[in-house]
Amino acid sequence: MADYDYDLFVIGAGSGGVRAARLTALDGKKVAVAEEYRVGGTCVIRGCVPKKFMVMASEVSHALEIAEGYGWSFADAKFDWPTFLEAKDVEIARLSGIYAANLGKAGVELVHGRAVLKDAHTVEIVGKDRTITAEKILIATGGRPWKPDELPGIEHAITSEEAFHLPELPKRILIAGGGYIAVEFAGIFAGLGVETTLIYRGPNILRGFDDDVRAHLAGEIEKRGIKVILGCQHEKIEKTDTGLINHLENGMKLETDVVMFATGRIPYVKDLGLESAGVELNEAGAIKVDPYSRTTADNIWAIGDVTDRMNLTPVAIREAVAFHQTVYRDNPQHFDYEAVATAVFSQPPVGVVGLSEAEARRSCSNGVDVYVTRFRPMKYAFTGSDERVLMKLVVDADSQRVVGVHIVGPDSPEMIQLAAIAVKAGLTKAQWDATCAVHPTMAEELVTLKEKQSAATSAG
Repeated sequence: MADYDYDLFVIGAGSGGVRAARLTALDGKKVAVAEEYRVGGTCVIRGCVPKKFMVMASEVSHALEIAEGYGWSFADAKFDWPTFLEAKDVEIARLSGIYAANLGKAGVELVHGRAVLKDAHTVEIVGKDRTITAEKILIATGGRPWKPDELPGIEHAITSEEAFHLPELPKRILIAGGGYIAVEFAGIFAGLGVETTLIYRGPNILRGFDDDVRAHLAGEIEKRGIKVILGCQHEKIEKTDTGLINHLENGMKLETDVVMFATGRIPYVKDLGLESAGVELNEAGAIKVDPYSRTTADNIWAIGDVTDRMNLTPVAIREAVAFHQTVYRDNPQHFDYEAVATAVFSQPPVGVVGLSEAEARRSCSNGVDVYVTRFRPMKYAFTGSDERVLMKLVVDADSQRVVGVHIVGPDSPEMIQLAAIAVKAGLTKAQWDATCAVHPTMAEELVTLKEKQSAATSAG
């Protein structure tokens, strides 16, 4: 057998790469991980975690409005962007340090630098005059924001990564996009008092989600003061002395201080040397892998967003565990992507697990039963707010299994985590109904829904 520097070399120290490296090192293998930026990856450094801090900061303004309805007074309440940024950056640095420390405790060598594949067993650390060999290599480089480089004036726009470090809070912002990141940042900036416009080229936001969820959220975010323009996109961005002029296809011209593109993310494979190692990409530009995360090179695997399977941090971590079990424990495993819960931290937030109504109608041979409720949350009783919660259960008409749960409203991410257990377990609507409600809560509606909205058969 060839003599290699390491048993496993991991490229990318995000959540997936770190988990795989630690587990393998704890098994007594010699492991190194290379990271060109900061340990923690997208989630910790420029994604889920700082985004959630921004969401929580921006929700305070809405909480103050509710509090006034309950008799509280906050005449001098104000928000200071630099103070928030400093606190956020300190916490992110702390979390990144924990990730790095845990790698060290497990015996993993952390290599600071960009790793590029030279062949199937060799990587070069760019600019460090260092070449490393490894028996096995794991690619976990994640994704990066995409924006249309051909759009005139695109150089004046930012992405979500720059949004975390704006030197000052803008007075006006236009966000292009209709997915997770776009609607989340729209809520963030609107909550912080920024005049916010969301523009999306599709017929409604959150493509791929249940149609009721999409329609409901679009209406609710407008109640928070966000202007939503659908079926339209940029023609160009023009920089002037007073701001940025957004020239739109429908003839509108909107002046803002910042333009942010949240039009999707792409696998981070640029200049990684994949071709030199025999690693192929699929038609979408992601690393091609089999169900066990093995690439087209026998000794190279890939996990997380770089494979573009299901781009969620907990999924990358579970893929890392499955990789370790398969490769180093002689226990072949692959992650089950069915009924994975997800949350959109919009304002109000969204929680979803399982099939949309449209998906269920296609996959359930004898149709579906649908249960829907919309109501004003109890916490808004004293405020005069007309914001409403949406809850929806999608049930297989034959088996009566609950195959989809969709919630839009306060605390929906917390509720959906527990609902996911029931959906994953395949519990029936009767079993949900047999569960006693907790009163007074919003979640009790999930076990008290009795009247079907529809019981139509599949069209296909």
